[in-house]
Amino acid sequence: MKNVQRRVPSLLLIIVLVGFPQISESIFTPVLPQISRHMLVDASKAQLTMSFYFVAFAIGVFFWGRLSDKIGRRRAMLWGIVFYLIGNMGLLISFNFQILLLSRFIQAFGASVGSVVTQTIMRESFNGVEGAKVFSKVGAAMALSPALGPLIGGIVQQYLGYRNVFSTLVVMGILVLLYSSYRLPETQVVTNKETASLIDVTKRLIMDSRIWSYGILIGGINGILFGYYSEAPFIFMNHFGFTSVQYGSLGVVLALASLLGAALVNYLVNYFKSETILISGLVFSVISSGLLLVLLKFDQPFILITGFFMIFLGLNTSLPIALNLALKGYEDIIGSASGIFSLGYYLIVSLLTYLVSLIHNGTITALPLFMFVLSIVMLVSCINLYVKGDIIED
Repeated sequence: MKNVQRRVPSLLLIIVLVGFPQISESIFTPVLPQISRHMLVDASKAQLTMSFYFVAFAIGVFFWGRLSDKIGRRRAMLWGIVFYLIGNMGLLISFNFQILLLSRFIQAFGASVGSVVTQTIMRESFNGVEGAKVFSKVGAAMALSPALGPLIGGIVQQYLGYRNVFSTLVVMGILVLLYSSYRLPETQVVTNKETASLIDVTKRLIMDSRIWSYGILIGGINGILFGYYSEAPFIFMNHFGFTSVQYGSLGVVLALASLLGAALVNYLVNYFKSETILISGLVFSVISSGLLLVLLKFDQPFILITGFFMIFLGLNTSLPIALNLALKGYEDIIGSASGIFSLGYYLIVSLLTYLVSLIHNGTITALPLFMFVLSIVMLVSCINLYVKGDIIED
């Protein structure tokens, strides 16, 4: 247990903790058509497992962020993983759609600890350029892990049946719990200072206009990512006739986009200001999504795959910068601030994934249009930060 006494966790552990919630969400996507058929619900209802996930996730990040200030990062993390494991077990034994949704809620509530508490740990452990580089690597994992989820889910579903996707989640929960129990240190600095009241923290965040802008940025980027995972299986499997494994292998394309985006951030932060990198990534996404809309008339899967790659490359260049800078100035209440801030942007993600289920019409146009409009909204929000001088550099 010597490792528990280390103040700074390993990068591998951070990646595992920030990655398992994302895999848990996206591993569902190849089995959405199976859930629709076997549980006798239509496609839009099956997609509710995605938006439902983020409702619970939003509640969870608020709860675990606040709790981590009171009982410490390590203990909060371990309790969250226990809830996550219980939810996975519920998925495995669910016999109807209502039980599946309830289990999905418990799973997401527990999994959210991996997002909010891990980000708190990172902000406590790394600063400055080092912090930007760590966030870029973890940002790659945040995009890479959901990219791997469909591949894992597709392989398991095709060869072992969709129920064994839930068995895989149970095994993953056990492994993450054991690894964290042994290797996760306590990073919270214990002081005699009283924890700020929830009302005071909330009021401070709500009155900060830059927090709203960063919330739109981070929520929007994640909304596009998980909107893709909600709609893409119906595009590639139903419209183009991909098998579940072929669809799952598309995660490699997004993984390459996330890794290249992380590499770009690692390089660019040495030469350019954060605001330049942030805006450039969003401009690239707007241009890429606009071009994709124009080229949809050819109705070719290669065009969509290439377009999605370019869009996510731009987004994965902007996301690490936004995550690193969002809560600068809130170091004194970082746990609670992370929880409340994450609650806000995950509610945005939940709303956006629900919007995707509403605009689902069986065509290949809805998702690219959704990405284009949202990219413009995020770019406007980012430009607003720049004009007001609210992009805080290290």
